[in-house]
Amino acid sequence: MNFLKSVLGSAETDNEPSGAETVERLVDRVESSTMLEDRRDAVRALKALSKKYRVEVGAQGMNALIQVLENDRSDPEILGFTLDTLCNIISPDQFEEELDNPMVTCNIGEQFTEMFIKRTENVSLVLGYLEEYDFRVRWSAVKLLTGLVENKVKEIQEVVLVSPMAVSKLMDLLNDSREVIRNDALLLLIQLTKGNANIQKIVAFENAFDRLMDVIVEEGCSDGGIIVKDCLILMLNLLKNNSSNQQFFKEGSYIQRLAPMFLLPPEIEETGMTAEKVSNLHCMLQVLRALITPSNSQQVISSCQKTIRICGLLEALCNILMGSGIPSDILTETLNTVGEAIRNEPESQKYFETVMAPSTPPRPAIIVLLMSMVNDKQPLSLRCAVLYCFECYLYRNDVGQTALIQTLLPSSTDQVPTLTAGQLLCGGLFSNDSVSNWFSSVGLMHGLIENQPQKEQLLRVLLATSPDSAPISLLTQCTTLLQKPNCKAQSKIGLLMLLSVWLSYTQVVVKSFLNSQGTVAFLIAQICANEHDENEYLIQGLCAFLMGICIQFNDNTEPNCRKEDLCNLLLKRIGLETYNGKLGEVSKHESYSKAAKQPQLRVKTSTDLFLDYEFCRLFKSLEAIIIKTVHGMGSGVTSITELTLSQEATGIVSQYKDVIRDQDLKIQQLTRDLTNMTKENEELTKKLEEVQNLNIQLSDQNTLLKAQLTATSNGNSSGQVTQIEQNTQTTESCTENNNKKENEEHLLELERLRKDQEDLLELLADQDAKLTRYKNKMKEMGQSLSDDEEDVII
Repeated sequence: MNFLKSVLGSAETDNEPSGAETVERLVDRVESSTMLEDRRDAVRALKALSKKYRVEVGAQGMNALIQVLENDRSDPEILGFTLDTLCNIISPDQFEEELDNPMVTCNIGEQFTEMFIKRTENVSLVLGYLEEYDFRVRWSAVKLLTGLVENKVKEIQEVVLVSPMAVSKLMDLLNDSREVIRNDALLLLIQLTKGNANIQKIVAFENAFDRLMDVIVEEGCSDGGIIVKDCLILMLNLLKNNSSNQQFFKEGSYIQRLAPMFLLPPEIEETGMTAEKVSNLHCMLQVLRALITPSNSQQVISSCQKTIRICGLLEALCNILMGSGIPSDILTETLNTVGEAIRNEPESQKYFETVMAPSTPPRPAIIVLLMSMVNDKQPLSLRCAVLYCFECYLYRNDVGQTALIQTLLPSSTDQVPTLTAGQLLCGGLFSNDSVSNWFSSVGLMHGLIENQPQKEQLLRVLLATSPDSAPISLLTQCTTLLQKPNCKAQSKIGLLMLLSVWLSYTQVVVKSFLNSQGTVAFLIAQICANEHDENEYLIQGLCAFLMGICIQFNDNTEPNCRKEDLCNLLLKRIGLETYNGKLGEVSKHESYSKAAKQPQLRVKTSTDLFLDYEFCRLFKSLEAIIIKTVHGMGSGVTSITELTLSQEATGIVSQYKDVIRDQDLKIQQLTRDLTNMTKENEELTKKLEEVQNLNIQLSDQNTLLKAQLTATSNGNSSGQVTQIEQNTQTTESCTENNNKKENEEHLLELERLRKDQEDLLELLADQDAKLTRYKNKMKEMGQSLSDDEEDVII
């Protein structure tokens, strides 16, 4: 003990050993002492020094400490000291005691972690101590594993996957009655499940969701503290981008168990939400969104959306939307969640239409939300969330899109004037706030996506810009606003996206657009512009795209604005190369890659609002087609499509296509028959060879038996020998006859198959000749074949 006193500090100050020397002596004592008490005291001393002299203890004592873990399993006290010392050595944080030590680098803990996990048995050793019930051992093992995971998560994940029952041991910690161990185990599992689908699946099938739900209920559900949040974060890790866990969560009725947690008490309007409740509610919303985010498989999304609606969770979310005293960030996340819960789900979209806001007089929730979107005083995140929710409501919702456009059309009935969604969007479209212009343009654009009838109906919308002036169409007003010199870049981008979607695939709208005064000249001028601002490049690209749509979907009925006229104008004023470059500016813009990733809009500032997800999809689908059409016109090759053919010619082309499809089906069937027969032929040939080989073997055996009989020198009688010879000859004769008969049958079958094969080849040649004739006839009519149809003919 005097030795330890001198190590840890005594009254003596003369010749005091350095930290490195002290650590060296202690390590030597751990390695060489035969007494458990001496080793325990030495490890305790190393633990005391491990913060101030981390480098020395780690460099000199790592192996000794691992040796203690391997050999002293029976003593919980020394194991606890050892595990705590290792925790200090690999800690990712710097201790106050070592701040002045220049030898300690910021990644010293990571370096020692690499040393420790170099032998995977060391990690397995620590995992094994999770089974020890002693508090000092189990808690220290949890803390050590947490430190290792923080420093080298991927490496530890790999070790956990190959260690027997490792995940089961970790999950058992959630059942520990000692809260500190349970809570630290939650933090460890959060780190361990990040980004590893295999561990996520194993944890989920170890009844993780059941245990987490139990802990959440024990801690007070959404009113609980940080432990509830940790449970929800772990749940989110298990569900995010993991389709099997999502399906397991849905089938286990865990969505229904979440539903009551979203019910807010009436007094919440007066008392407000605590910071813990806000944090927990935010995590609960993220868990829901992990199940229904558009990036998931449609099967999982649909089943979860249906469950959310049926169990009353959608109603609870809408109540939060319409409630008072809800913090802005919760309102924003709830809007995103409601949007994804109703996206492409007709029944939920119908329900959302019926939700009323508790205002005087009562108004539909959609109207109240759109009022927030076009209000420039509202937070940007909230306005973006409203737009996303509105887009999800309109997604593949013909009824909702029709209802939106109908609110803009003249009504023949005398109704009490009410504020409508269409009026709010038009008001925002022509307001002085460029951000409101952009939001309203995109909102109205989603009312037209993949809905040709409503694109044509929108042409009937008339606006009165002033009491004394005559009404003008919405299309004319949009083009007029677009051409104003003071129109801001953000407003232009929104209007150009709206017009692109409106004109695409609809010839009558293209015709009306080209009739508007100055539109073609404006687009040409914009494409020719030489501004070098990045946003101006984007506007030039959008104008080039809109011009391409006017060419692609032109019905050639408008004088001086036919396809050839517009292409010639492009050639003279711009040139094909320049046009392609300007069109390519859209996909080169930074906002394009961001917007094309996901439907939800994610921006930090209003200056980042440029492109929309659905517009990017449209651009991607039409860019190559437009370039091909413009190049065909520019090179003097008439680009013939079914839109440009006469009705009679279109019918003939359709007939030829039907013939080609029928012939293709027949060829495929004949090819399958030929393959089957060829396979059968090969099998019969193989059997014939086997029979021939068997015949040779039997002949050899017969010869061998004869030789054996001849060589027999025992006293068998001549009668027996003769009998054996007769039996042998009879057997040989029968075998030869059978083999000969089978060979003849196989040869006849082979000959029949060869004849069938020749007939099939002749039939295929006839079919190829017919297809070639059909192809030539279609080319004579000027009808080009698609790549798929060319492949069919080949």
